[in-house]
Amino acid sequence: MKKDLPRLYLITDSKRYPDFLERLPRLLEKGIRMVQLREKEISGLEYYKRALKVREITAQYGALLFINDRVDIALAVSADGVHLPEKGLPPSVVKKIKKELMVGYSAHNLEQALYAEREGADFITLSPIFPTKSHPEAKPIGLELLKEVSQRVSMPVYALGGIEWDKIKLCYKNGAYGIGGIGLFFDHVDSDWGSNG
Repeated sequence: MKKDLPRLYLITDSKRYPDFLERLPRLLEKGIRMVQLREKEISGLEYYKRALKVREITAQYGALLFINDRVDIALAVSADGVHLPEKGLPPSVVKKIKKELMVGYSAHNLEQALYAEREGADFITLSPIFPTKSHPEAKPIGLELLKEVSQRVSMPVYALGGIEWDKIKLCYKNGAYGIGGIGLFFDHVDSDWGSNG
């Protein structure tokens, strides 16, 4: 298992947080060392320009940068990796393009988690553990499945979806390697939570 990955995984959402580029350095100052730039509704050019800015900011803090879905943009900005949605490229294909690129994969059940491992992903996010504002229509999968998946795969599993600070310990107790979040971090950018990574 890749044991050197940070424990906290920050995921951006420019629709919910249009000022995320201003908040990002403050979160990195608190100890976040792993960031996923996630953009669904902008052009490739805009995505690339935004990725360049985020690469510049994360590099200042020695933080890992993952680009959601777009392997080309990850390569273009020298990101550390790519995070693949369930309908994205197979992880093995990304490794063929550039084996040094780390690959994260979005899993929502045991079958997808096992697929990601077979395909050579470096880690997965498993979601949504709890009800979440990002995907209110998604049925929570719960802590039992988190525990089962964490026991069945040998790569890091990041619990994601509806996680608040008071639920983090529950996720760790049920096998999570780390915690992924959007609102968890961006809503508490000025809180005194310090580094958990």
